[in-house]
Parts: sequence; C-alpha cells; structure tokens
Amino acid sequence: MKDPGSNGGPPAAEQIDRRIAELGDWRGETLGRMRQLIKAADPDIVEEWKWAKATSPGVPVWSHDGIVCTGETYKSIVKLTFAKGAALEDPSGLFNASLEGNTRRAIDIREGETINGRAFKAIVKAAAACNGKPTKTAKGGVAESGPVRLLSGGNPQIAKADGDVPVQAYIAAMPGWKSDLGRRLDAVITRSVPGVRKAVRWNSPFYGVEGLGWFLSFHVFNRYVKVTFFKGASLRPVPPGAGKDKEARWIDIHENDMFEEALMAKWVKQAAALPGWTP
Repeated sequence: MKDPGSNGGPPAAEQIDRRIAELGDWRGETLGRMRQLIKAADPDIVEEWKWAKATSPGVPVWSHDGIVCTGETYKSIVKLTFAKGAALEDPSGLFNASLEGNTRRAIDIREGETINGRAFKAIVKAAAACNGKPTKTAKGGVAESGPVRLLSGGNPQIAKADGDVPVQAYIAAMPGWKSDLGRRLDAVITRSVPGVRKAVRWNSPFYGVEGLGWFLSFHVFNRYVKVTFFKGASLRPVPPGAGKDKEARWIDIHENDMFEEALMAKWVKQAAALPGWTP
C-alpha cells in the first residue's frame, strides 16, 4: 500500500530507512528488526512519518484503519507504543511501559534485549483488528460504539456525563489523526494526576480535581485540537494561546506537530495543583 510522507517530504518508507541508517548502532538494528516484524504481521500496514519539526526529525508510524503503533528512539531504549494497547491481550507480557493509562501500552527495548517475534506479531495483528472497534475502558466499561454525530469542525457530539466512559466515547469519535492525539492527551493527564476527575461538558472532555474544579479541556476543530488550561496564565512556561479571558491559555495542536509529552505533563501537573474553574 501507499506509504505517504505525512510531513510533505519524501515517502515515509524512505524517511524510516534514513532514520535507521542515521542511528547506526543497536537502536537502528532494533528498529529495523521490529519494522520487519510489523510488516510481516500485517502486509496491509501503512508506513507514515509524523510530527517532524525543527527540534525533532519525526517519528515512524504504522497504521491500519488508524494508528497501530509508533517507533520512537531514545538514548537507551527503542519504544514501540501501541495506540490501543490497553485493549489488547498480552499473554507473553511484552508490554512493559506506559502501563498506567487507559488506552496506550508500550514495549521498551534496551541494548542486548530480544523480543519474542511470534508474540509481537500477534499483538500487531490484534492492534490492527482493534482499530474501529469500541474502546474498552480501564474499569471494563465500553465507550459508545454507535454512530456519533460530528458537529461544526468535526467535533463529536457527546451527551453531558461524568466519568471516564463518556470521555473515551468522545476520544473514539474524534476524526482521523485527532483520535490518537486524544488518547495520548488522556494518557498523559491520567498518568500525571492520579485520581483525576473526568467528564464531558459542552461536547468537550473536561479534567479536574475534586474540590478544586476543572483545570483542562480539549476540543476538536477542522485542522487542530485546542487544549485549554483554565488557569494557564499561571503556568510556566505559559502556553502560547491567549484571548479575552486573562487567566485561560491554550495550545493548538495540528496533525504534523510534534506532541511534546514532557511539556504537556509539566503543564498538567501545575494546572491540577491550582484552584480550577467552577461553572
């Protein structure tokens, strides 16, 4: 199948080849080996190259009706992150990272480590099959699986409700690449604020702390997802978006923007510690 270069550059397969060659060490060999297993497990997998920017070359992404997994490389690990890993069976115990969230799971591979290829391919196949199915929540509930109406800008229409289930229904209905971003946002927030309060209000997920109010919400627009911190002016560094509300700040995340997880977690932890917004 076609392997588009999502950043408008060379084809994704070529960019992944180049990244493997640039690494030039065990990380490149490991990424190349896992790539071969992914393609062997699902011949219809689509290779993509996402989130390239001035400070980052980009990340390999493998998709089939949605993102199956990403392949990130760090100084001491190669990380394979599965977008819906929490919903997958893992009898061999390959998942060893990102275990706290409701949706993602990751496999961190260090120098000298090997992965059970048969078990890994089974996870890839299950991940591809899982895309398009209802999203299971950590408590065993299932997000809405029926058709969800998309409002202006592609924003899902989800009835007002409290808890993780309506939030997962919203995320599952976010169109295209935005659904994966929603899962990643939800995972960062859940991991950064244990016991975080969740709800859907005004067709947007809201996150808060009991007794302190809401500290964050996000909303789908045509070309981006807006993440709003209700007391964002007090965060450091201050999020870039500003308007009439002197306290609120936001960041607009577009498809090819690098998702800066560490910065988002820093903002979330700060915001959760402040008195939030109470309607």
